Amino acid sequence: MHYLRIHNRSNHPQTFQCHGYNENRDLTIGAQGQASLEAPDGTSGAIIAVHDGVIGEQCEITKHGWMGNDTIDISNIVGAGGNMTCQQVGDPPGKFKGHETFMQACNQAWHNLPQDKKNQLQGHVFLDGNGNVKRIGPPKDFQPLEEFVRTFANGRTYIGVGAWGSNQGNPADNEQSKAGNGTKDILIIYSDDNAAPNPSQGFTSLSVEAPGSVSLASVAQTEKAGEPEPASNGDAVSADAVQLMAAEAPGPGILLTNKSSRRQAYFFYDNYWNGNGEAGANFDRPLKNVEVDPQQTVHVPLSLEFKGRVQRGDQQPATWGEFQVKAADDGRAHGDISLQQGCDGAATVASTDGTNVSNGFSKDILRDAPEAATDRKPNGERVLASTEGNWKGPGNQAAIDWEYGQLGKGEAYIKGGSGVPDIASKNNCLHFTFY
Repeated sequence: MHYLRIHNRSNHPQTFQCHGYNENRDLTIGAQGQASLEAPDGTSGAIIAVHDGVIGEQCEITKHGWMGNDTIDISNIVGAGGNMTCQQVGDPPGKFKGHETFMQACNQAWHNLPQDKKNQLQGHVFLDGNGNVKRIGPPKDFQPLEEFVRTFANGRTYIGVGAWGSNQGNPADNEQSKAGNGTKDILIIYSDDNAAPNPSQGFTSLSVEAPGSVSLASVAQTEKAGEPEPASNGDAVSADAVQLMAAEAPGPGILLTNKSSRRQAYFFYDNYWNGNGEAGANFDRPLKNVEVDPQQTVHVPLSLEFKGRVQRGDQQPATWGEFQVKAADDGRAHGDISLQQGCDGAATVASTDGTNVSNGFSKDILRDAPEAATDRKPNGERVLASTEGNWKGPGNQAAIDWEYGQLGKGEAYIKGGSGVPDIASKNNCLHFTFY
């Protein structure tokens, strides 16, 4: 088991939102205190500092992601109110991500601005009683603020939108997406002063990029005639990729990633009917389908009324990515991963509105499954059987027992219709990744 080792080097208690870790509960660490959170391989999420009730700098994490390497970065795209760095434990002290004195550099740059520039940033830069910067808003939402932050932090943290879709992003931001070397504990340091792992050792370089690894932000992106794409084996959703999507989700629908090693077709099924917590599953009339090359991500536009699923191919049993684009009660997109009609591979779902929330799983639970838990698609593909049952018969108890043993009860629907946290995104665009 690996851990996120979080150090609060400030002289006050500091609260962090924990997305994907600590059971998604907030964590408050006392002055000069430390905390360790379990971070199993295949997990992803973010540790986000909170200032006066507003989120700021954050460490984004994917454990044992691309080619078995951790991917970590520090992001300021939603704001800042303190200093944060991160590194894989064991790296040299000067090799880390994040600007160790971000707020001090910000304050100095602010005082050097001409008054007309300060006037332009009103409502985006927040001052204390002495006229010093205590917090900034999201650079991703205001171009002049992004330009200001780049004057002192360019190349040290995520500031704006990285490479996504047709947007090539800022090269300095894209560099933040590079993976580390292997899978290790992650050191996260928060400070009001110098947040370097060793304050006496200055910054030398970003975290090591493992041989043969690829910057996830620079993976080729294509969009095919209004259709989607997803998938891969053993990776988790990239925290940096989620961040990029948060800033640049193209509109209602989903972002779809194919993390597998071969071209895949994905089919979308609108429910036949929808009720109070129930739905009429559509097995035979797909709304649309799209083919996605390996390691590609595409945006699939859908109407706000869509309620249904996306799956690999058009045969059952299959893993379902269940979602609705706009819920009647809160207006947000909602989604989850379901294995009730079988499992033909791992899948995850994530928000793209900057909240960095995700669920699902990236573990290959099919490879070592007992034969009693398996079934075959009409094309002969080996899969895990349906746990709820359908026209072929009742649910498969061996599959139920195996999946609960592999995943527990919180990552995907296995049996029954409650108990799995759904993922919501206020911009009506979720991100599904199929492995």
